[in-house]
Amino acid sequence: MRNNNRKPFVKREEEALHKINDKITASEIRLVQDGEEPQILSIRDAIAMAEEQELDLVEIAATSVPPVCRIMDYKKFLYNQKRKQKELKAKQSKVVVKEIRFGPNTDDHDFNFKLAHARKFLEEGSKVKAYVFFRGRTIVFKDRGEILLLKFAQELADVGAVEQLPKLEGKKMIIMINPKKK
Repeated sequence: MRNNNRKPFVKREEEALHKINDKITASEIRLVQDGEEPQILSIRDAIAMAEEQELDLVEIAATSVPPVCRIMDYKKFLYNQKRKQKELKAKQSKVVVKEIRFGPNTDDHDFNFKLAHARKFLEEGSKVKAYVFFRGRTIVFKDRGEILLLKFAQELADVGAVEQLPKLEGKKMIIMINPKKK
């Protein structure tokens, strides 16, 4: 059974970021061109100049009086803008935080095993969040947890710098270590 109440699919036009050619509503514009002084022209003259060069008249600053326009290839302009944004996005670095959990009575072998993992994480460029989790009555060993985390930070001093010293938050004592710049 087909539902006839639905509206037919209509493709929406993408709203342009800038007004171009006939979409510019001002009667006079300020035309800016490379290597020339800005000049004030009627919209018809400016569109005629753009058509002569087989390019588009693009409104750059709509709020100024008269609006500022430039003659350019609009599609190429949009393409270059998207490419620049993509390059900027690629250059951004994402911060990855790796967590390592200890107990207040962690043995030396376990400590060294977790230390090796933390060293690898820091060399890869990730932050390390190490914490001692106090379960039940082990909260009375706060000093052991703090000593453990400080020893951990001291062992990693060659590859990481301490961002935040051991701090008790609820049942966890947390320390943050940043990788050192190469």
